[in-house]
Amino acid sequence: MDSIDLDVLKTSAQWLREGHRCELVTVIKTWGSSPRPEGAMLAIRDDGRVVGSVSGGCVEDDLIDAVRRNGMQRDRPEIVTYGITAEQAHRFGLPCGGTIQLAIEPLAAHSRIDALLERLARRELVARRVDLATGEVRLDVASPGMQLQVSDAALTTIHGPRWRLLIIGAGQLSRFLGQIAVGMDYHVTVCDPREEYTADWNEAGIELSSEMPDDLVIAIRPDSRTAVLALTHDPKLDDLALMEALRSDAFYVGAIGSRVNNARRRERLKEFDLTDAQLTRLHGPVGLYIGSKTPAEIAVSILAEMTAVKNGIVVPAEMKVAVAKAQPPSFDGCLLD
Repeated sequence: MDSIDLDVLKTSAQWLREGHRCELVTVIKTWGSSPRPEGAMLAIRDDGRVVGSVSGGCVEDDLIDAVRRNGMQRDRPEIVTYGITAEQAHRFGLPCGGTIQLAIEPLAAHSRIDALLERLARRELVARRVDLATGEVRLDVASPGMQLQVSDAALTTIHGPRWRLLIIGAGQLSRFLGQIAVGMDYHVTVCDPREEYTADWNEAGIELSSEMPDDLVIAIRPDSRTAVLALTHDPKLDDLALMEALRSDAFYVGAIGSRVNNARRRERLKEFDLTDAQLTRLHGPVGLYIGSKTPAEIAVSILAEMTAVKNGIVVPAEMKVAVAKAQPPSFDGCLLD
């Protein structure tokens, strides 16, 4: 599964190879409420076909209509603003009078989309700088914390996996987790030294390691853009890796298992001289309570909690698995408020 941005880039490259003209549209600034964040992209073809999204549909319709009526006339990038007036906000369906500013870039060989895709295939994090006067493009190495930058002279966008996810255990759940996380712009590594689990692993876009998990945690030096999940149920593999992850700057550390098993895990981790503050960082039982049963549903539950933590959202305690499963159901069969 590709991320939305990668799908946009791959599709635009294909359109160019097929001889179509196309433009790359990027959200560069928003005011008020906006359905899509800065950096969101859309590619539009000379016949009005689109891939990606910059507004959830309203502005896309106007861009498509303009192409179908007038064709593609641009020969250099242009900055376009939607939603400045109340009438525009109503016309384009922008919520609460929101305003978005877009960079519309006509693509050609000098746009270096193929070169960008080659670097992204190597899981590089790339800064793509577009000269707004000429359309010329430069590709540079980006750092994980870099954000979109725009000036009168240039637009710089960041491409590639900006977050890291280390999954300990190469079971079925790890396959679903990894596939979804790749689509969420994570560089995913699955670590499992057990050959019986890794012999048939063939998930595209997911790195596989047979190192001991704790050694790999130490080697990758988890930072504030890294999540670590322990999914093996085997203390010999999970515990030492969790110990190292809890001592790191990882923004999320989680472990699967029942409430009883997680309580036992915390007692074992105390023997490694972890502080109470470090133990408090462990999410376990991992995930949000959504009644998940299948590996795919459990993956959604885990990634929902991980995303909330990444985005600084405080999840109500009753939504956490350990708390929710300890509560009796309400009269309508739903979780008590």
